[in-house]
Amino acid sequence: MRPVILRRGLVALFAAAVSFGAIVQAHAGETLRIGYQKYGTLVLLKAKGTLEKRLAAQGVEVQWTEFPGGPQLLEGLNVGSIDFGVTGETPPVFAQAAGADLLYVAYEPPAPTSEAILVPKGSPIQSVQDLKGKKVVLNKGSNVHYLLVRALADAGLKYTDIQTVFLPPADARAAFERGSVDAWVIWDPYQAAAEQQLQARTLRDGSGIVDNHQFYLATKPYTEKHPHVIKALVEEVRAVGEWSKANPEEVTQQVAPLLGLPAEITLTSVKRQGYGALFLTPEVVAAQQKIADAFYQLKLIPKPLTIKDVIWTPPAAVATAP
Repeated sequence: MRPVILRRGLVALFAAAVSFGAIVQAHAGETLRIGYQKYGTLVLLKAKGTLEKRLAAQGVEVQWTEFPGGPQLLEGLNVGSIDFGVTGETPPVFAQAAGADLLYVAYEPPAPTSEAILVPKGSPIQSVQDLKGKKVVLNKGSNVHYLLVRALADAGLKYTDIQTVFLPPADARAAFERGSVDAWVIWDPYQAAAEQQLQARTLRDGSGIVDNHQFYLATKPYTEKHPHVIKALVEEVRAVGEWSKANPEEVTQQVAPLLGLPAEITLTSVKRQGYGALFLTPEVVAAQQKIADAFYQLKLIPKPLTIKDVIWTPPAAVATAP
């Protein structure tokens, strides 16, 4: 009886070894290319190095590429220079409208105060209504694009009532400092830096009008080929996020040198951020659909979109795997 039990045990052990070996073999020599920006949990994940350690067991190397904004990052996804990245709510809508082969993988909880419409310290503009006819600078297709749309509507203005100027963050700040624009719609840490270094005044943040979710996205081919890698990546992002939420000062010490910003600016950004990556829920998908519908109605995208068509659901075997 014992030899039979032993034989069964060996067969089970062999099967497990073959299964693990197949996963490792499938990823052997693979590279996971991640795009990140100057904010968010991915900056912390990169600094901690826990993802590299976890994926090394699967034979997967991790490469990181920094982007100035979400639209540029998603262009990197679209042309195949990266496999995974994080953006705000709006860039994925523009990317999907342009035919990018991407999938929403996960999201972070709302962070409505980490984006805002700013005006210079001495500006006579006191409300969003005062923006009528004024020049407003922003990164086209970024998360703040939707904030601007919603803030204008909430103030009884049309999108066409203002003059939009589209510039990436660094150029937008320069234009804002020169006084060649009247307002700047921007996100953290650029927002916190402008508030503290330029004494820029917040005209309206996202409170009450936008969620400002951060979304993790990946190319469809990579996600379908490497679901275990994507699951591991989301779990590591979630773990770092939960730690960050409980340790903002320690996070600031790590991140400030990476961002090249003073600690007080970084701490403000860290505290305004949302943490705890989760797979998408129907409620979050519905909220994202509203953004897509609004942009189509404004003719900012050329066709209507169905967001649920590009949501990744982990395969059952992956979702339940330890």
